Amino acid sequence: MANLKVRITFPEDKIKEPIIYNAGKNYKVVTNIRRADVTEKTGWVDLELVGEVEEIENAIAGMKDAGVKVDPIERNIIE
Repeated sequence: MANLKVRITFPEDKIKEPIIYNAGKNYKVVTNIRRADVTEKTGWVDLELVGEVEEIENAIAGMKDAGVKVDPIERNIIE
Protein backbone atom coordinates (compact mmCIF):
# COMPACT_ATOMS: atom_id res chain seq x y z
CA MET A 1 0.00 0.00 0.00
CA ALA A 2 1.12 3.51 -0.80
CA ASN A 3 0.05 6.85 0.61
CA LEU A 4 0.17 10.42 -0.63
CA LYS A 5 -0.85 13.67 1.03
CA VAL A 6 -2.42 16.35 -1.16
CA ARG A 7 -4.14 19.69 -0.72
CA ILE A 8 -7.43 19.99 -2.54
CA THR A 9 -8.65 23.52 -3.24
CA PHE A 10 -12.33 23.96 -4.03
CA PRO A 11 -13.64 26.83 -6.18
CA GLU A 12 -16.97 28.34 -5.18
CA ASP A 13 -19.00 26.37 -7.73
CA LYS A 14 -17.63 23.02 -6.43
CA ILE A 15 -17.78 23.63 -2.67
CA LYS A 16 -20.94 21.54 -2.19
CA GLU A 17 -19.85 18.66 -4.46
CA PRO A 18 -18.95 15.33 -2.78
CA ILE A 19 -15.49 15.21 -4.41
CA ILE A 20 -13.71 13.37 -1.58
CA TYR A 21 -16.55 10.89 -1.10
CA ASN A 22 -16.57 10.13 -4.83
CA ALA A 23 -12.79 9.55 -4.84
CA GLY A 24 -13.18 6.90 -2.15
CA LYS A 25 -16.23 5.38 -3.81
CA ASN A 26 -14.99 5.35 -7.42
CA TYR A 27 -11.38 4.30 -6.79
CA LYS A 28 -9.80 1.77 -4.46
CA VAL A 29 -8.37 4.39 -2.10
CA VAL A 30 -8.95 5.27 1.53
CA THR A 31 -9.41 9.00 2.09
CA ASN A 32 -8.29 10.52 5.37
CA ILE A 33 -8.91 14.23 5.99
CA ARG A 34 -5.96 15.63 7.94
CA ARG A 35 -6.89 19.34 8.03
CA ALA A 36 -9.52 21.51 6.39
CA ASP A 37 -10.91 25.01 6.12
CA VAL A 38 -14.22 25.16 4.28
CA THR A 39 -16.66 28.06 4.03
CA GLU A 40 -19.72 28.58 1.87
CA LYS A 41 -17.60 30.13 -0.90
CA THR A 42 -14.19 28.44 -0.88
CA GLY A 43 -12.27 25.75 0.88
CA TRP A 44 -9.21 23.58 1.07
CA VAL A 45 -8.64 20.12 2.48
CA ASP A 46 -5.37 18.37 3.32
CA LEU A 47 -6.14 14.80 2.33
CA GLU A 48 -4.20 11.58 2.71
CA LEU A 49 -4.86 8.95 0.04
CA VAL A 50 -3.97 5.33 0.81
CA GLY A 51 -4.04 2.53 -1.77
CA GLU A 52 -2.17 1.15 -4.73
CA VAL A 53 -0.11 3.72 -6.68
CA GLU A 54 -2.24 3.42 -9.83
CA GLU A 55 -5.48 3.87 -7.87
CA ILE A 56 -4.09 6.96 -6.10
CA GLU A 57 -3.08 8.44 -9.45
CA ASN A 58 -6.52 7.66 -10.90
CA ALA A 59 -8.27 9.22 -7.89
CA ILE A 60 -6.22 12.41 -8.28
CA ALA A 61 -7.04 12.57 -11.99
CA GLY A 62 -10.72 12.04 -11.16
CA MET A 63 -10.72 14.88 -8.64
CA LYS A 64 -9.02 17.21 -11.12
CA ASP A 65 -11.58 16.23 -13.77
CA ALA A 66 -14.30 17.10 -11.25
CA GLY A 67 -12.99 20.68 -11.15
CA VAL A 68 -10.84 20.98 -8.02
CA LYS A 69 -7.16 21.87 -7.78
CA VAL A 70 -4.95 19.08 -6.37
CA ASP A 71 -1.41 19.88 -5.17
CA PRO A 72 0.96 17.43 -3.49
CA ILE A 73 1.93 18.18 0.11
CA GLU A 74 4.53 15.41 0.00
CA ARG A 75 6.21 15.12 -3.37
CA ASN A 76 6.49 11.32 -3.58
CA ILE A 77 4.09 8.48 -3.16
CA ILE A 78 5.36 6.45 -0.21
CA GLU A 79 4.99 2.67 -0.43
